[in-house]
Amino acid sequence: MKLYHGGNTAVRHPVILASDRKLDFGVGFYLTSCLEQAKRWAILTAERRGVGQPTISVYQFDEAILSTLKVLHFEEADKRWLNFIVANRERIPSNQRWDIIIGPVANDRTMPVIRMFLAKTYTGSEPLQRLLPQKLHDQYTFKNEAVLRHLYFTETISL
Repeated sequence: MKLYHGGNTAVRHPVILASDRKLDFGVGFYLTSCLEQAKRWAILTAERRGVGQPTISVYQFDEAILSTLKVLHFEEADKRWLNFIVANRERIPSNQRWDIIIGPVANDRTMPVIRMFLAKTYTGSEPLQRLLPQKLHDQYTFKNEAVLRHLYFTETISL
């Protein structure tokens, strides 16, 4: 399968970088199978950092290897997904160690709902009801250097 990483520079050799950002699935190397989403990430990253050019790094990944890895897969934006994202954004430590985490992106449209959930303004099933109509694209988070070796860089797309 093809996976895309949107950034402000080409990434031929991905690495896991420590980050102080509060990300959906914690520290890792983030990709998506959606080219349009990678374009948005590339443009946003270049704008935020004020350096580089919007660039998409393209990789091949053999999905057959997933059966040999420790994978957490969220099929949809459900309560389990929401709680996992909230824990990562609140930096609540987890004793679980995953190789890859796959699931929907908490994008700019979902963040107000998540903020209201964190503030305890939305409770019960209300946050999920507000998220259901949104078409959330996927994200693949590679969590360690060993699993990054299964990504094969193929090209860059400059925007």
